[in-house]
Amino acid sequence: MNTEPITGGCQCGAVRYTLHREPHNPHICHCRMCQKAFGSYFAPLASVEMDDFEVTRGALAIFRSSGLVERGFCRDCGTPLTYRFVEGPGRISVALGSLDHPERVKPARQAGSEGRMPWFAELAGLESTASEETDPPELLAQIRRTSRQHPDHDTEEWPPETLE
Repeated sequence: MNTEPITGGCQCGAVRYTLHREPHNPHICHCRMCQKAFGSYFAPLASVEMDDFEVTRGALAIFRSSGLVERGFCRDCGTPLTYRFVEGPGRISVALGSLDHPERVKPARQAGSEGRMPWFAELAGLESTASEETDPPELLAQIRRTSRQHPDHDTEEWPPETLE
């Protein structure tokens, strides 16, 4: 079992969080509501008890996507971060892509399969290239130099004053 803290946050760094336990029920949800909330074909999620979830910087903005569910996100950059039933079990799900090390939590099942894209199984067979293979090195260097994306670890403050 990995003993490193499980941390994560939004793209801009305004909201950061820590999970004090390993998340459970890692899955991807294909339902249309999750597709819209994530702006993607699915939402990768895993849950912890509310007592094991701590916002360590900023505050979650909340959108109540139904009478039963609220979704937390960063008000500054829009990153989807959480999913929670308003009443019921005291759990909160986090967006696995917002973890600093998303590779630590592998989805174990799929939900909302009625919304799964019919060609989803074909994705693994698509041509695959690394950014370095398709973008000029000077463009990638400029993006790195001017990036306002928060790094994949906690920082005292963000963004640094040295950004262009």
